Amino acid sequence: MKYFAHETAVIDNGCQIGEGTKIWHFSHIMPNCTIGKKCNIGQNVVVSPDVIIGNNVKVQNNVSIYTGVICEDDVFLGPSMVFTNVINPRSAVIRRGQYLKTVVKKGASIGANATIVCGNDIGEYAFIGAGAVVTKEIKPYALVVGNPSKQIGWVSEYGHRLNFDSNGIAICPETKDEYLFIDNKVSKKNT
Repeated sequence: MKYFAHETAVIDNGCQIGEGTKIWHFSHIMPNCTIGKKCNIGQNVVVSPDVIIGNNVKVQNNVSIYTGVICEDDVFLGPSMVFTNVINPRSAVIRRGQYLKTVVKKGASIGANATIVCGNDIGEYAFIGAGAVVTKEIKPYALVVGNPSKQIGWVSEYGHRLNFDSNGIAICPETKDEYLFIDNKVSKKNT
């Protein structure tokens, strides 16, 4: 076994788990999941059947990742954040097989206690603030907060707020990388 699983973790058949991944106390990895390399799956996490998780994904305690969710590389899922997978759940109505797909793109972070309503993709390096309720697609590098969530700015790949000058250029204070703001979209300038 090239990954670590705490003795209280349950890992069902058909899962693929990458080298260097750690799965902690009382977590349940359900059938046919794919979890990449060097991931950290916190305590009391449920990964539902057929979920795909990329490399270096950090899943904090008490998160349920439901069928239909795909997390690309370098995603951060904060403590007790929530995904949904059915837009109109009813106890008496069986909607298995009608799960909506939600993709969390490379490098995105979702804060503690945030809720992602299914079918709304999260763009690359987007930052979802703690407690936000996401009800629509989120652009790459967007900073969103609130209920319902509202975009209040842009962030760098290192999670710093970007302040664009009159030429549409912003510099990350940590890395000094340049970002461009063109046509209401942010991109990292190729260096």
